[in-house]
Amino acid sequence: MEKVVRRPALSPSRASDFKQCPLLYRFRAVDRLPEKPTKAQIRGTVVHSVLERLFGLPAGQRVPDTAKELLGPAWQDLLAERAELAELFDGDDELTEWLGTAEGMLTGYFGLEDPRRLEPEACELLVEAELPSGMLLRGYIDRLDVAPTGEIRVVDYKTGAAPREIGEAKAMFQMKFYALVLWRLRGVVPRQLLLMYLSDRQNLAYQPDEAELIRFERTLEAIWNAILKAGKTGDFRPNRSRLCDWCDHKALCPEFGGTPPPYPGWPEPDPGVETALDRAD
Repeated sequence: MEKVVRRPALSPSRASDFKQCPLLYRFRAVDRLPEKPTKAQIRGTVVHSVLERLFGLPAGQRVPDTAKELLGPAWQDLLAERAELAELFDGDDELTEWLGTAEGMLTGYFGLEDPRRLEPEACELLVEAELPSGMLLRGYIDRLDVAPTGEIRVVDYKTGAAPREIGEAKAMFQMKFYALVLWRLRGVVPRQLLLMYLSDRQNLAYQPDEAELIRFERTLEAIWNAILKAGKTGDFRPNRSRLCDWCDHKALCPEFGGTPPPYPGWPEPDPGVETALDRAD
């Protein structure tokens, strides 16, 4: 079977990577260097999976006890795909404690809304839109709610703490990305962008407008043009910041005395793809 090559596209996670540090973008999107997942990331992936499964059930079954029952199977399914994740835990007691924190996230979710009263149009929805400039945007939306009147709400679950400074800006960047894609796809500006912070049981709601999305579109085009320019030459420069403390690739970074691997060239297929871990922050 002939291999299908997808057009290069920009996702919210990869756009944020490039904004934070062009070299980080290269390591993740071009070199595709492995990164060791954290327990927090894996917890986010499992919680997202549980909520997706929950909305696949009849409304009357979307209760806290059902969500708790879905937690174990969601973890086992992820483990079946990536057996190495078991190595993150030092014994059954540690795993049980970790599953308990995931259960706490689900409890937090039910403190924010009653899923029995909702009928989302889609969960974990892949959206893709080509801008007038020809740039392709691609990403996954946690949940899309559409009212009978046609009003759209974009919902994103966050399993970290409530946003502060950099975190808030990054989260809203992601939501504006989704709003822009939906506007270009459907011709309707989403009425609300809703971030649900499950650990703190807080919601952050925002209402975009068309003029703002036009400006944001220009921002994305500038980011993509910069990525393409760097892609031609391999000149992805590091940008040192306090976020470097959490980077898996410090040993390869010139800012810390390292040397990046030889540049492999602009990748095919798609260098803009998101992973489940990207979407579960």
